Amino acid sequence: MTTPTATLDRPVAVTGNGHLLAGTRHLVRLALRRDRIVLPIWILVLGVIASAGAGTYETLYATQAQRDSLTATMGSNPSLTLLYGPAFDLSTAGGFTAWRYGTFLPLFLALVCIFTVTRHTRQEEDTGRQELLSSAVVGRYAPLTAAVIVAGLGSIATGLVMALSLIGTGLPAAGSFAFGFSTTLAGFVFIGVAAVTAQLAEYSRTANGIATAVLGVTFLLRALGDAARDVHWLSWLSPIGWSTQVRAFADERWWVLGLLAGAAVLTCAFGYWLLPKRDIGMSLMAARPGPAEASPGLRSPLALAWRLHRGALIGWLIGFAVMGALYGSLAAGIGDVVGDSEQARQMFQRLGGAEGLQAAFLAAIAGIIAMIASFYAVQATLRMRSEETAVRVEPLLATKVSRLRWLAGHLVFVLLGTASLVVVSGFFTGLLHGLRIGDLGGQLSSMLGASLAQLPAVWVVAGAGVAIFGIVPQFSNLAWALAALFVLISMFGPIANVGQAVLNVSPFQHVPKLPGAEFTATPLIWLGLIAVALVGAGLVGFRRRDIG
Repeated sequence: MTTPTATLDRPVAVTGNGHLLAGTRHLVRLALRRDRIVLPIWILVLGVIASAGAGTYETLYATQAQRDSLTATMGSNPSLTLLYGPAFDLSTAGGFTAWRYGTFLPLFLALVCIFTVTRHTRQEEDTGRQELLSSAVVGRYAPLTAAVIVAGLGSIATGLVMALSLIGTGLPAAGSFAFGFSTTLAGFVFIGVAAVTAQLAEYSRTANGIATAVLGVTFLLRALGDAARDVHWLSWLSPIGWSTQVRAFADERWWVLGLLAGAAVLTCAFGYWLLPKRDIGMSLMAARPGPAEASPGLRSPLALAWRLHRGALIGWLIGFAVMGALYGSLAAGIGDVVGDSEQARQMFQRLGGAEGLQAAFLAAIAGIIAMIASFYAVQATLRMRSEETAVRVEPLLATKVSRLRWLAGHLVFVLLGTASLVVVSGFFTGLLHGLRIGDLGGQLSSMLGASLAQLPAVWVVAGAGVAIFGIVPQFSNLAWALAALFVLISMFGPIANVGQAVLNVSPFQHVPKLPGAEFTATPLIWLGLIAVALVGAGLVGFRRRDIG
């Protein structure tokens, strides 16, 4: 017989045989139902995008001489190695595909895994649903196990789709499966990381933030290790680096998959070990109790918003300063990268404009950094939803604080926070590049202008998040999927030669490719108007809907 019991702190499920995984199957079904739209979209997009790019190789490099020179030019260039990782064999379509997508696809899949695990663990505790479920026949480890299973199934499906789609383009099966397995196992590692942060952090937003920070550090270690030969060992500290070291389509190193699998097992096991050390709804890193009375600096909605956003914003600012400095210091070495391939030159120019490869590279970097800034915009926007679901908004609105005043306080950091990120990155990119080529003033001004030109596109993403939050708050997490879709289209669409109609979906495709291209204000004005309209729709929707 199954009987629920309870302690003073929390309800505990007790089954007749004391099974700690009781109810896992039902929770898996529930999670799959909740993710029935978003998860398949991620699987299909991440699974087929590499095969779409593989078909462009023969067009870009039509002769064997061009293909043979690729590894010596692109593979030895630190600017591109910083972005894409080491190039082991670019004389084949498979080797080129693994190099072009081998760092970014594991990165995006890791993000999907982090958000999926946190959504079905810590977020369920934030909303109180987990405590309700735990009062029934649900084992202590069942929620975490269900989240790990769902995220794991998504990773496996992504890897299989990736491998089969690459085989379908005519690439070797061994390299295709090595590429798919390495991406899948990189996702597994960050399933474990998210399982750990879900126990450490008190709120889902904090858990996501810690896990994505770990992901960012591993990507940075990979970039530094691959670009700087003197510290090449740094890339071996990164699961993203391990994924590239599998060397798909280039004499595969199957044993490296064991490193990824071992790291995944260890991180998941650590998460399971931490789980029983806390109560449901609690965390191992409990928030410190605040003072009985608020300080004068917290007596306005704007001041409260600053208190809530400052930690994340400062962390993002530091990361963007480091990225800008890294890319700026390497930009001068891009000139000789493409050799005699006119098609490759056109590829880079499609990404960053047509006025010289160096300017095209800087424009591409400005665009990539702006795309990353759009993820901060989504994170900052969803902080409002987190405050709402944690029932901290209603008490505020019960006072003389109006809805629009509360929302405006957060929007300051959504919009101006993204502006500060692109300005900081543009400043450090221009600073390091200008110092290296001896044109500090000119490069600072041009890179600041190039970065600010990207801002309307970032604000469109932020506006879309505000509109979703204001009108259909239960689907707020779709803002992540929308931002990722724009990034994927902008980063991989030009390389894969997708149609212009598809490229036009992303706001980042309408921004002038500064500093190389001619500045045109018209697309920026339209993007700004779209952002204003989306924010306005969110404001109207928030005023009219119920809180919570």
